[in-house]
Amino acid sequence: MKRITLYIILALLGCLPCAAQQIMYSNLEELVEERGDTVSILTVEKRTKNQRYLMGGADYRIEAVGNRGLSRYLRKRCYAVRIDTSLYVNCRKMRYKRFRLGGWYASAVRVGGRIFYCAQPVGQVASSTATPPDAVKLGGAVGDAIAASGLVNERVFYEIDTETGRSSFVGKERMAELLQGHPALLDSLSKETSECAEVMWRYLRVLAEGDSLPLRE
Repeated sequence: MKRITLYIILALLGCLPCAAQQIMYSNLEELVEERGDTVSILTVEKRTKNQRYLMGGADYRIEAVGNRGLSRYLRKRCYAVRIDTSLYVNCRKMRYKRFRLGGWYASAVRVGGRIFYCAQPVGQVASSTATPPDAVKLGGAVGDAIAASGLVNERVFYEIDTETGRSSFVGKERMAELLQGHPALLDSLSKETSECAEVMWRYLRVLAEGDSLPLRE
């Protein structure tokens, strides 16, 4: 009878949905070494275009249900979050040269030992390679004023230097370095006229194929 009861309990447990694996990384070192704090109350919300336009910032809001203190930590101090196979980096912690990338979280991807994330163009990236023809031309602190421009919905890729934490733009030049050994892809890349995230992702996902942390679109 005890054995039958045990089988019933195990069967019922097997029918229960598995909770998403949620890990918070407080800094770059923890992210690189894959050691963080495991939690179970995080929610991910994709921010609307209106929210991004009016308040700026990245694509995803991550908060802790019923825990204001932890939600504040996620906004201001947490470096990155992994939820199941999706990785997010806190743009509050990101910089491209002297430009800030705003708040909230951007989707990221691991490719080997490298970490790439998808965020709005700032600085020289915004004023040249990523600027659409009908976008407002911004001068000065492009990063601080980006929410007022047509660039708020544009996206490019950045790479995090895992030693310094600095971000660098992933355009055709950097992608060509990453694609060494893939002559067909290099030939295709040379014909591209845009360096936006959508174009670069076509090549980056070839390198990321089979990786455990794909980009969330």
